[in-house]
Amino acid sequence: MAEFTHFNESGRARMVDISAKESTERVATAQATVFLLPETLEKIQRGKIAKGDVLAVAQVAGVMGAKKTPDLIPMCHPISLTSVDIAFNEEPQPDPTGRCSITITATAKTTGPTGVEMEAMTAATVAALTVYDMCKAVDRGMSVREVCLLSKSGGKSGTYTREG
Repeated sequence: MAEFTHFNESGRARMVDISAKESTERVATAQATVFLLPETLEKIQRGKIAKGDVLAVAQVAGVMGAKKTPDLIPMCHPISLTSVDIAFNEEPQPDPTGRCSITITATAKTTGPTGVEMEAMTAATVAALTVYDMCKAVDRGMSVREVCLLSKSGGKSGTYTREG
């Protein structure tokens, strides 16, 4: 098991020194899923949400979230993102609880000495929270779940792909 690197000799939090790390192309993909009523998904699809085009706004919010990650997560390094892409997969078939879903997939890229996992996860989460914010007037029972890293590549630790 890997050691935690965000602690100094005194056991206090620190930002890891990445000055000696090699710059490589790094890519990370994460997802978050919003569970909502079928009527809410239908309103999103028909453009009937009063606040506007839900997925267009969520897409922009996700990109903005990725760019703001080091402002939100204390030990994240500010990095130069080369790309952030947000995609949506709508599942109109209700699950056993009667909820449909929108799965948000965010992919972030950079070339540098540290990875973009947190940027991808932040992008997916902020996009999901934006869907909630824009639709809460019609469906306060929505939930955001299954936030996870799907894959990452680049850097010393190599490639990771989530199983299942």
